[in-house]
Amino acid sequence: MLVGGYVAIGAGTVTMTGLHLVTGLDPVHTVISEYAFQTDGWLLPVSLGLFAAAATTFGVLLARRGEDRGAATLIAVWGLCMLLIGAFPTDKPGVPLSMSGGIHRYAAFVAFLAMPLAGLILARRYASSPYSRPVRLLSLASLGVLVLVVAPYVVRMLGIDLTNDDIPAGVTQRLVVLFEVGVLVMLGPVLRACHSRERATARDAVRATVQATVPASPAGVAVRGGRGQGAPASMVLR
Repeated sequence: MLVGGYVAIGAGTVTMTGLHLVTGLDPVHTVISEYAFQTDGWLLPVSLGLFAAAATTFGVLLARRGEDRGAATLIAVWGLCMLLIGAFPTDKPGVPLSMSGGIHRYAAFVAFLAMPLAGLILARRYASSPYSRPVRLLSLASLGVLVLVVAPYVVRMLGIDLTNDDIPAGVTQRLVVLFEVGVLVMLGPVLRACHSRERATARDAVRATVQATVPASPAGVAVRGGRGQGAPASMVLR
């Protein structure tokens, strides 16, 4: 299943990169959601669906452990939000917020929160793992840039007219997506490290069980099969 998750991430990345190349839009000011209005915009939900499949795969693997269900739930929420973002396109610039646009916007916000929170939970839980530091840094970076993504919406709510042409909205959004996909990629090494540790723990448990169930031979007990070997003196003289 782990390999399947990586295949989905790779295919989703290739699809998203191809979408950027064939449309030729300005990635600095154009947000990813607006690519859906292009002729090849169908590539956007395909890419998001592949990322959702990868998140589902890793979430299931984490949930099976039983100890990481909180993080697994957040990762599953991220995958579900990817599907919603792809299924409900955003509104064109200048158009009032529609139901589809609202679902798209709030699903994106929930996704942008869910993945870094899952990453921080796992980084704390497996602090001894060499992969905990990259996961923590990527998660913190994603939350930091998320503030820059949300800031323009807050400014507009205050009545200040602001468009994507006035700010590098495309850059900040792409950074968040990049960091969160990076967290998703790092879940694979974390899962492998957990599996290796569980196997080592299981081996130690089996070894301890075997040692506890096999009694040690008391000192001085005779080994049968050879007359007089380790036998009492009375038996030898008889």
